[in-house]
Amino acid sequence: MKKIVFLLSMVMALFLVYPDNLLAQTTTVKRKTNTSHKGRNAAIGAGVGAATGAVVSKRKGRGAVIGGAVGAGAGYMYGRHRNKKHPKVVTKTKVVTQ
Repeated sequence: MKKIVFLLSMVMALFLVYPDNLLAQTTTVKRKTNTSHKGRNAAIGAGVGAATGAVVSKRKGRGAVIGGAVGAGAGYMYGRHRNKKHPKVVTKTKVVTQ
């Protein structure tokens, strides 16, 4: 009786440790996401540009506005470049049981 209980517990342990290999097949699906670098980089550029413009310029308000506009444009262009060069790809694993 002890041998049967031991064998059943070993089989159950194998099913718990390796369920993908014994019961199902896995397939990997890669797809592009809709997240964009453009908006985030434009916001960062606008903040950095506004801060730099306010510090450097004699007219603080005008320098901040011009620096923010230039920084937002530069951040947008950099984000667009990043989207083209390095698109984000999400890998999802789908388990198919037979």
